[in-house]
Amino acid sequence: MRWELRPRGPGPAALAVAWNLWGPLRLPCRPGWRGMTRGLLVRPITGASNQLQNSSSGRYRDTVLLPQTTFPMKLLGRQQPDTELEIQQKCGFSELYSWQRERKVKTEFCLHDGPPYANGDPHVGHALNKILKDIANRYHMMRGSKIHYVPGWDCHGLPIEIKVLSELGGKAQNLSAVEIREKARSFAKAAIEKQRSAFIRWGVMADWNNCYYTFDGKYEAKQLRIFYQMYDKGLIYRSYKPVFWSPSSRTALAEAELEYNPEHVSRSIYVKFPFLKPSPKLASLIDGSSPISFIVWTTQPWTIPANQAVCYMPDAKYAVVKCSGSGDLYILAADKVTSVASTLKTSFEVISTFSGADLENGTCAHPLMPDKVSPLLPANHVTMTKGTGLVHTAPAHGMEDYSIASQHNLPTDCLVDEDGVFTAVAGPDLHNKAVLEEGTDVVIKMLQAAKTLLKEEKVVHSYPYDWRTKKPVVIRASKQWFVNITDLKATAKDLLKKVNFIPGSALNAMVEMMDRRPYWCISRQRVWGVPIPVFHHKTKDEFLINSQTIEHIIKLVEQHGSDIWWTLPPEQLLPKEVLSQVGGPDALEYVPGQDILDIWFDSGTSWSYVLPGTDQRADLYLEGKDQLGGWFQSSLLTSVAARKKAPFKTVVVHGFTLGEKGEKMSKSLGNVIDPDVVINGGEDQSTEPPYGADVLRWWVAESNVFTEVTISPSVLHAARDDISKLRNTLRFLLGNVAGFNPETDSIPVNDMYVIDQYMLHLLQDLANKITDSYKQYDFGKVVRLLRAFYTRELSNFYFSIIKDRLYCENASDPKRRSCQTALAEILDVIARSFAPILPHLAEEVFQHMPYSKEPKSVFRTGWINTSSIWKKPGLEEAVESACAMRDAFLGSIPGKNAAEYQVTIVIEPGLLFEIIEMLQAEETSSTSQLNELMMASQTTLLPQEPLEIAAGVTELKGTFLINLEGGDIREESSYKVLVAPTTKEKCPRCWKYTAESSDTLCPRCAEVVGGK
Repeated sequence: MRWELRPRGPGPAALAVAWNLWGPLRLPCRPGWRGMTRGLLVRPITGASNQLQNSSSGRYRDTVLLPQTTFPMKLLGRQQPDTELEIQQKCGFSELYSWQRERKVKTEFCLHDGPPYANGDPHVGHALNKILKDIANRYHMMRGSKIHYVPGWDCHGLPIEIKVLSELGGKAQNLSAVEIREKARSFAKAAIEKQRSAFIRWGVMADWNNCYYTFDGKYEAKQLRIFYQMYDKGLIYRSYKPVFWSPSSRTALAEAELEYNPEHVSRSIYVKFPFLKPSPKLASLIDGSSPISFIVWTTQPWTIPANQAVCYMPDAKYAVVKCSGSGDLYILAADKVTSVASTLKTSFEVISTFSGADLENGTCAHPLMPDKVSPLLPANHVTMTKGTGLVHTAPAHGMEDYSIASQHNLPTDCLVDEDGVFTAVAGPDLHNKAVLEEGTDVVIKMLQAAKTLLKEEKVVHSYPYDWRTKKPVVIRASKQWFVNITDLKATAKDLLKKVNFIPGSALNAMVEMMDRRPYWCISRQRVWGVPIPVFHHKTKDEFLINSQTIEHIIKLVEQHGSDIWWTLPPEQLLPKEVLSQVGGPDALEYVPGQDILDIWFDSGTSWSYVLPGTDQRADLYLEGKDQLGGWFQSSLLTSVAARKKAPFKTVVVHGFTLGEKGEKMSKSLGNVIDPDVVINGGEDQSTEPPYGADVLRWWVAESNVFTEVTISPSVLHAARDDISKLRNTLRFLLGNVAGFNPETDSIPVNDMYVIDQYMLHLLQDLANKITDSYKQYDFGKVVRLLRAFYTRELSNFYFSIIKDRLYCENASDPKRRSCQTALAEILDVIARSFAPILPHLAEEVFQHMPYSKEPKSVFRTGWINTSSIWKKPGLEEAVESACAMRDAFLGSIPGKNAAEYQVTIVIEPGLLFEIIEMLQAEETSSTSQLNELMMASQTTLLPQEPLEIAAGVTELKGTFLINLEGGDIREESSYKVLVAPTTKEKCPRCWKYTAESSDTLCPRCAEVVGGK
């Protein structure tokens, strides 16, 4: 549309949205035009019906139909949380899950709950996760699906064990495994109760009496069955391999239990490895009379005593260089000559260069043991990004090192024990010294004494830490149980291609994490967990596990829980038929193993316990992004191993909760937001007011949860303001459907006012978009669509137009009933649209519906209902063309009362005139649909300009392009809007300027009052 506004006036005025008793004052235009930017002037205006509503005097006050409802405009202070608790009781929140399970419906929606850790108080991360799940469940339930949602808790593991032991202090030393387990169980149970009551308070729908717990005997028994299935297929094996080891926790850790500290400081060293025997190819290049050394760099000096080889890159170029200072000869990568010389504060003269492949079959001497030979070996993991292009290889202390050792049959001797200290095998100088502290110092001094240390310098780099103790880990070889994920990865990746990931980028992230994982260590050297059900021979390196032993243990665990591993004597843990084969009860050759299963294996097998049926897949897994390497992955790998299926159809991944400036939440920063304080308020309620659970839920829904999610007092305050505006909209709707019965008073759609039909047309479009957004789990879009609709389309546009018709016509006038028909439909659609997000407010609205004798729960009456006959695209041209003229008029009287003016609209004969004529059949009217839209005293519609235009009339010109039937009908028409002050007086009842004198009623009001 092209615009010509004359006179333009003083430019766009800032919109002052005044929220009065029944909602905000109106905008002069309806924003959100279809596909065109229409450059409208936005000005605050007033209208007679708005002034009328605020008037408490006048002899005709009792004849005006003002809104009637007991729905409160605001819930102040404690009223919000108290009302929510009342609604939870009154509307049967606790029975809703079991009610919907009993319905006879065809479809089921299964959301499998990833178990939160039973460790500590509920926090905003829990709120984000549980509320997102609840919104999804409530939506699918309202759409008619039976919801399968069993909440669970992850109850085992090191963090709980550490907390229990730290609380006991010195007494912990004397506790038996059974005592530690008892105390850990009590601790977990207490945490579960705190979290459960918080989740219920947030309005999360579930059967809270039937949850799953990883310490439940029946759960543990299912988990052991999966373990044996995988063992039996050769997917679980025991091996001596390097693993991430936490000296502070005295246990092996999986990748998912590490966090990387980017500020870790290591003492890096450059070391000489004397060249012993060159390969035949290399012998001709170098003068055999001068000694040559390889320069090797490492950030872990403590691993040098365990060196077994030096690795090189076969495709790279290497150089023999002469040191300008000492005259010594060295070998290093040709690309690293300049940078290494600079670090060593010297210069190198390149004597000759050769290919890495020429090092094949060469050897060098160990830098601490001159008579120990270290072979030179080709390896793909050698890079030129750091160091010298030559890599020190200690097979017991590195995953790649171990891989090289396996290929070349090198020893994998570990010189470090469970406490991270050197063993006696490391020699008297190192024995009992912590490798990351004094042990490193002693190794460096030993290298100095051996004259093989070239340089030591501190380096800041990313280093793995134990996720719970926050202390550095080491890599050390030990006997552990592993899942052979190499055999599972290809199938797992194929299956992931058929899974719907939201956002889509999460799929690649998960595949990358899986690719980086060489193997999965599933054994832990602790007591609070599910035992690995294996018996070890007392003297030989043998173990016992078979279908007979596992079935026996599974039955015992099912009945009594996994404590039996520690409480029953070993002979009772074996079935009689096996016992007789292994020495009998008196001379038993085997003892129960002391390892427990990784808690990621615990929780990763939850699908086998929770999902009904052996082939069942959950419709949805929804967790934080850390689970791409954690629960999502352990669930996938165990499900693929056991049944060659992914356990999920859709995976939704959300970000972490952060403070206002994007910083992590921590007690030390003082930016931790407690969900309980959000709901019930803090000690000082002037700074921490009680917002109730719905504000928390709105914050969750409106956030872009696919990235990091910020929360702060200002964010919560804004959420409360949004809900307040929504309440006002709802109050206006409820108040104006008083005395209306949809069953008997509704007007057929085709007989309704055009503007009312137009609102139903917009409402159907809104309902479709909202439904689609819920389907995509894009709850932020639901909030944006709703907010735009109730502020722009309703409060600022529709409500401002219809007040006169609602308040001043006869109660049962079809014009008024037309409007109420639209309002009732709008109320129903809006309430159902936000119900999954704000269940307390939705139920409160349903309790106040004036035409419901027995209010039903919004959740027991289904999803949004719209009618296809609401869809009337042609209406948009009628309303929007009239709005174009309305905006020209209102733009010319900034800040003035529109009812004090009369408007003449001149349109050349044609399609536009015919469309506008639908809104006003007679030439001049103060009660037509067109005049209602204009909000003027009266509107005149003419096909040609009047012969005389009085002085003082403002003339505005414009054109409007009509585009119907997908472009088949296109016509551009000109129009003029003539604005003049009204010649009539203000009616004492409706306050419109339509009366002959100030003390007589206008014709419309006289008719209405006379009728009464």
